[in-house]
Formats: sequence, C-alpha cells, structure tokens
Amino acid sequence: EVQLQASGGGSVQAGGSLRLSCAVSGFSFDDYTIGWIHQVPGREREGIACIISSMDGYTLYGDSVKGRFTMSSDGAGKTVFLQMNSLKPEDTAVYYCATAPTWSCLNTYWSIRVLESEGQGTLVTVSS
Repeated sequence: EVQLQASGGGSVQAGGSLRLSCAVSGFSFDDYTIGWIHQVPGREREGIACIISSMDGYTLYGDSVKGRFTMSSDGAGKTVFLQMNSLKPEDTAVYYCATAPTWSCLNTYWSIRVLESEGQGTLVTVSS
C-alpha cells in the first residue's frame, strides 16, 4: 500500500521560502511519477510539479511556479521535496503529494486526471 505524507507547510511573507517534504512508502519511483498538487481556495486543483526518477530525475513544472519552485528527491526513494522560493500570496493553497502513471508527467503540464495515490495536504499561507 502506497502511503504519502506531506509536511513543511506554514505561514510566510511574500518573497519568502518554504520547503515541503513528502515521505513515501510502498511506492516504486521507477514505475510511476510523483508530484505536487496545489488547491487554491475557490479554484480547481492543479498539478504544479512532477518528477520521473527513472528518467534521470526529469522534472516538469507548471507555468505558475516555473523558475520559483524546484522539485527533488532524496535518491533513496523515501522522500521528495518541493523548494518554494519567491513565494507570492497567490501561492496560498493546500499542497498535496501524489503518484500517477509516468506518462502523465510527459507533457507540457502534469495531467492529474488519473492519480494512483494521494496523501494528506499541508497548508501554505503567503501574506502580502
């Protein structure tokens, strides 16, 4: 059974940084992609970053976070991270980590129509 646990959320002022972590168990990084989804209040969920470890750590970012957020993994298949820099008030959201078929991350954006598993979210609040 795949288990995902996101952590690291909190409150920060605009321009600040946070690092989210997602502890993973029961999941093979070689078979699926893993990524981050955010749920902005009143808006649809959006896949903002995904990584494919079996493709030398290929990463894909959504336009709203490109250049500001960086996704990485620990190399041991236990934890993935989302380094969030230059945070904006519009980044305020609940952030979830989730797994999905690899093909979903091989596009111009991460398609989250078909998720394999998803963890509980962590809240990020960015004040102006």
